[in-house]
Amino acid sequence: MDKQLRLDKFLADMGIGTRSEVKQYIRKGRIKINDQICKTPEYKLSPQTDAVFLDDRRIEYNKFIYIMLNKPRCVVSASNDGRSQTVIDLLGEKGRKDLFPVGRLDKDTEGLLLITNDGDLAHRLLSPKKLVDKIYYVRVAGRLTDEDKTAFREGIDIGDDKPTLPADLSVLASGEISEAQVCIREGRYHQIKRMFEALGKKVIYLKRLSMGPLILDEDLPCGSFRELTEQEISLLKNYKTEEL
Repeated sequence: MDKQLRLDKFLADMGIGTRSEVKQYIRKGRIKINDQICKTPEYKLSPQTDAVFLDDRRIEYNKFIYIMLNKPRCVVSASNDGRSQTVIDLLGEKGRKDLFPVGRLDKDTEGLLLITNDGDLAHRLLSPKKLVDKIYYVRVAGRLTDEDKTAFREGIDIGDDKPTLPADLSVLASGEISEAQVCIREGRYHQIKRMFEALGKKVIYLKRLSMGPLILDEDLPCGSFRELTEQEISLLKNYKTEEL
Protein backbone atom coordinates (compact mmCIF):
# COMPACT_ATOMS: atom_id res chain seq x y z
CA MET A 1 0.00 0.00 0.00
CA ASP A 2 1.35 3.44 -0.95
CA LYS A 3 2.28 5.73 1.92
CA GLN A 4 -0.14 8.64 2.09
CA LEU A 5 0.85 12.25 2.74
CA ARG A 6 -1.07 15.36 3.71
CA LEU A 7 -1.48 17.63 0.73
CA ASP A 8 0.18 20.61 2.43
CA LYS A 9 3.16 18.50 3.52
CA PHE A 10 3.52 17.01 0.03
CA LEU A 11 3.63 20.46 -1.56
CA ALA A 12 6.07 21.84 1.01
CA ASP A 13 8.34 18.81 0.69
CA MET A 14 8.41 19.25 -3.09
CA GLY A 15 9.64 22.82 -2.65
CA ILE A 16 6.45 24.62 -3.70
CA GLY A 17 6.55 26.89 -0.66
CA THR A 18 6.42 26.98 3.12
CA ARG A 19 3.62 25.12 4.89
CA SER A 20 1.76 28.42 5.39
CA GLU A 21 2.27 29.44 1.75
CA VAL A 22 1.02 26.16 0.29
CA LYS A 23 -2.05 26.28 2.55
CA GLN A 24 -2.91 29.60 0.93
CA TYR A 25 -2.51 28.07 -2.54
CA ILE A 26 -4.80 25.22 -1.52
CA ARG A 27 -7.52 27.43 -0.02
CA LYS A 28 -7.46 29.69 -3.10
CA GLY A 29 -8.29 26.70 -5.29
CA ARG A 30 -4.97 26.65 -7.13
CA ILE A 31 -4.32 22.95 -6.41
CA LYS A 32 -5.85 20.06 -8.30
CA ILE A 33 -5.61 16.37 -7.51
CA ASN A 34 -6.43 14.17 -10.49
CA ASP A 35 -8.10 17.15 -12.23
CA GLN A 36 -10.28 17.94 -9.20
CA ILE A 37 -9.71 21.14 -7.22
CA CYS A 38 -8.87 20.39 -3.58
CA LYS A 39 -9.18 23.09 -0.90
CA THR A 40 -8.37 20.86 2.08
CA PRO A 41 -4.72 21.14 3.29
CA GLU A 42 -5.02 17.95 5.38
CA TYR A 43 -6.33 15.86 2.47
CA LYS A 44 -4.41 12.56 2.27
CA LEU A 45 -3.01 11.68 -1.14
CA SER A 46 -0.92 8.84 -2.55
CA PRO A 47 2.22 10.42 -4.07
CA GLN A 48 2.92 7.38 -6.23
CA THR A 49 -0.50 7.30 -7.91
CA ASP A 50 -2.22 10.69 -7.53
CA ALA A 51 -1.44 13.50 -9.99
CA VAL A 52 -1.06 16.86 -8.25
CA PHE A 53 -1.15 20.18 -10.11
CA LEU A 54 -0.46 23.82 -9.20
CA ASP A 55 -2.13 26.13 -11.72
CA ASP A 56 -2.19 23.22 -14.21
CA ARG A 57 1.54 22.54 -13.71
CA ARG A 58 2.10 19.00 -12.51
CA ILE A 59 4.15 18.63 -9.33
CA GLU A 60 6.44 15.64 -9.72
CA TYR A 61 7.00 13.52 -6.64
CA ASN A 62 10.62 12.88 -5.66
CA LYS A 63 10.76 10.08 -3.12
CA PHE A 64 14.44 10.61 -2.37
CA ILE A 65 16.21 13.89 -1.77
CA TYR A 66 19.98 14.36 -2.12
CA ILE A 67 21.55 17.56 -0.79
CA MET A 68 25.15 18.75 -0.78
CA LEU A 69 25.95 20.97 2.19
CA ASN A 70 29.15 22.93 2.70
CA LYS A 71 29.09 22.56 6.47
CA PRO A 72 30.37 25.48 8.54
CA ARG A 73 32.02 25.27 11.94
CA CYS A 74 29.98 25.22 15.15
CA VAL A 75 27.15 23.20 13.57
CA VAL A 76 26.38 19.63 14.67
CA SER A 77 26.13 16.79 12.16
CA ALA A 78 22.80 15.50 13.46
CA SER A 79 19.11 15.61 12.64
CA ASN A 80 18.26 17.27 15.96
CA ASP A 81 20.11 18.49 19.02
CA GLY A 82 18.79 20.13 22.14
CA ARG A 83 21.71 22.55 22.54
CA SER A 84 23.34 23.32 19.18
CA GLN A 85 22.31 24.23 15.66
CA THR A 86 22.25 21.18 13.40
CA VAL A 87 22.96 20.67 9.71
CA ILE A 88 19.23 20.02 9.18
CA ASP A 89 18.44 23.40 10.76
CA LEU A 90 20.56 25.02 8.03
CA LEU A 91 18.18 23.68 5.38
CA GLY A 92 15.27 25.83 6.56
CA GLU A 93 12.06 24.89 4.77
CA LYS A 94 13.96 22.18 2.86
CA GLY A 95 14.57 20.39 6.16
CA ARG A 96 12.15 17.48 5.78
CA LYS A 97 11.75 15.33 8.88
CA ASP A 98 13.03 12.23 7.09
CA LEU A 99 16.37 13.81 6.10
CA PHE A 100 19.61 12.91 7.87
CA PRO A 101 23.34 13.52 7.36
CA VAL A 102 25.35 10.67 5.84
CA GLY A 103 28.03 10.25 8.47
CA ARG A 104 29.37 12.95 10.73
CA LEU A 105 31.78 15.83 10.60
CA ASP A 106 33.12 17.14 13.90
CA LYS A 107 31.46 20.30 15.15
CA ASP A 108 34.55 22.37 14.29
CA THR A 109 35.12 20.70 10.88
CA GLU A 110 33.94 22.28 7.64
CA GLY A 111 33.18 20.92 4.21
CA LEU A 112 31.25 18.35 2.26
CA LEU A 113 28.29 16.68 3.92
CA LEU A 114 25.68 14.65 2.07
CA ILE A 115 22.14 14.90 3.43
CA THR A 116 19.46 12.53 2.18
CA ASN A 117 16.55 10.27 3.09
CA ASP A 118 17.94 7.36 1.05
CA GLY A 119 18.83 4.83 3.73
CA ASP A 120 20.20 2.21 1.33
CA LEU A 121 22.67 4.65 -0.21
CA ALA A 122 23.72 5.90 3.22
CA HIS A 123 24.35 2.33 4.39
CA ARG A 124 26.56 1.59 1.38
CA LEU A 125 28.63 4.70 2.02
CA LEU A 126 28.91 4.24 5.79
CA SER A 127 29.22 0.48 6.33
CA PRO A 128 32.51 -0.32 8.12
CA LYS A 129 33.07 -3.08 5.56
CA LYS A 130 33.00 -0.59 2.67
CA LEU A 131 36.22 1.27 1.87
CA VAL A 132 35.06 4.72 0.76
CA ASP A 133 37.73 7.33 0.01
CA LYS A 134 37.27 10.58 1.94
CA ILE A 135 39.63 13.45 1.16
CA TYR A 136 40.29 16.33 3.56
CA TYR A 137 42.27 19.55 3.49
CA VAL A 138 44.10 20.07 6.77
CA ARG A 139 46.30 22.65 8.46
CA VAL A 140 48.44 21.45 11.35
CA ALA A 141 50.79 23.03 13.84
CA GLY A 142 54.14 21.43 13.14
CA ARG A 143 56.37 20.49 10.23
CA LEU A 144 55.26 17.53 8.11
CA THR A 145 57.95 15.08 6.99
CA ASP A 146 58.47 12.05 4.78
CA GLU A 147 58.33 9.98 7.97
CA ASP A 148 54.80 11.26 8.58
CA LYS A 149 53.77 10.24 5.07
CA THR A 150 55.20 6.77 5.68
CA ALA A 151 53.34 6.48 8.99
CA PHE A 152 50.03 7.33 7.29
CA ARG A 153 50.76 4.76 4.56
CA GLU A 154 51.47 2.03 7.10
CA GLY A 155 48.62 2.81 9.51
CA ILE A 156 48.85 4.58 12.86
CA ASP A 157 48.11 3.44 16.41
CA ILE A 158 45.57 5.96 17.73
CA GLY A 159 44.64 3.97 20.82
CA ASP A 160 41.94 1.76 19.33
CA ASP A 161 41.96 -2.03 19.15
CA LYS A 162 43.61 -1.84 15.72
CA PRO A 163 45.81 0.69 13.95
CA THR A 164 44.16 2.79 11.26
CA LEU A 165 43.96 1.45 7.75
CA PRO A 166 46.62 2.74 5.34
CA ALA A 167 45.95 6.39 4.41
CA ASP A 168 47.52 8.90 2.06
CA LEU A 169 49.17 12.12 3.28
CA SER A 170 50.03 14.63 0.54
CA VAL A 171 52.04 17.57 1.91
CA LEU A 172 51.17 20.90 0.28
CA ALA A 173 53.37 23.11 2.46
CA SER A 174 55.59 22.29 5.44
CA GLY A 175 56.59 24.73 8.15
CA GLU A 176 55.51 25.91 11.57
CA ILE A 177 52.00 25.69 10.12
CA SER A 178 51.80 22.91 7.52
CA GLU A 179 49.13 22.24 4.90
CA ALA A 180 48.18 18.86 3.47
CA GLN A 181 45.53 16.69 1.91
CA VAL A 182 44.61 13.46 3.64
CA CYS A 183 42.72 10.52 2.17
CA ILE A 184 41.25 8.01 4.62
CA ARG A 185 39.00 5.03 3.93
CA GLU A 186 37.28 4.64 7.28
CA GLY A 187 35.52 6.96 9.70
CA ARG A 188 36.67 6.56 13.28
CA TYR A 189 35.91 9.12 15.97
CA HIS A 190 38.11 12.24 15.46
CA GLN A 191 40.30 10.01 13.29
CA ILE A 192 42.40 12.56 11.42
CA LYS A 193 42.99 14.66 14.53
CA ARG A 194 44.08 11.58 16.45
CA MET A 195 46.38 10.41 13.63
CA PHE A 196 48.25 13.70 13.65
CA GLU A 197 48.30 13.83 17.45
CA ALA A 198 49.97 10.41 17.46
CA LEU A 199 52.73 12.00 15.34
CA GLY A 200 53.10 15.00 17.64
CA LYS A 201 51.12 17.43 15.45
CA LYS A 202 47.93 19.35 16.24
CA VAL A 203 45.15 19.90 13.69
CA ILE A 204 44.06 23.54 13.64
CA TYR A 205 41.74 23.43 10.60
CA LEU A 206 39.97 20.58 8.83
CA LYS A 207 37.72 20.57 5.78
CA ARG A 208 36.29 17.61 3.88
CA LEU A 209 36.64 17.96 0.12
CA SER A 210 35.14 14.72 -1.17
CA MET A 211 33.40 11.49 -0.23
CA GLY A 212 33.64 8.68 -2.76
CA PRO A 213 32.81 10.20 -6.16
CA LEU A 214 31.07 13.24 -4.66
CA ILE A 215 33.24 16.37 -4.73
CA LEU A 216 32.47 19.58 -2.85
CA ASP A 217 31.26 22.27 -5.24
CA GLU A 218 33.89 25.05 -5.16
CA ASP A 219 31.17 27.61 -5.89
CA LEU A 220 29.10 26.59 -2.85
CA PRO A 221 29.75 29.07 -0.01
CA CYS A 222 30.37 27.77 3.49
CA GLY A 223 26.98 27.25 5.17
CA SER A 224 25.13 26.93 1.85
CA PHE A 225 23.58 23.90 0.19
CA ARG A 226 22.10 22.68 -3.08
CA GLU A 227 20.45 19.55 -4.42
CA LEU A 228 22.71 17.10 -6.24
CA THR A 229 22.65 17.02 -10.01
CA GLU A 230 21.39 13.93 -11.81
CA GLN A 231 25.00 13.15 -12.75
CA GLU A 232 26.14 13.34 -9.12
CA ILE A 233 23.29 11.10 -7.99
CA SER A 234 24.16 8.58 -10.70
CA LEU A 235 27.83 8.59 -9.67
CA LEU A 236 26.89 7.86 -6.06
CA LYS A 237 24.44 5.10 -6.92
CA ASN A 238 26.90 3.41 -9.26
CA TYR A 239 29.92 3.85 -7.03
CA LYS A 240 31.75 0.56 -6.52
CA THR A 241 33.62 0.26 -3.25
CA GLU A 242 36.24 -2.18 -2.13
CA GLU A 243 35.39 -4.28 0.92
CA LEU A 244 37.35 -5.43 3.92
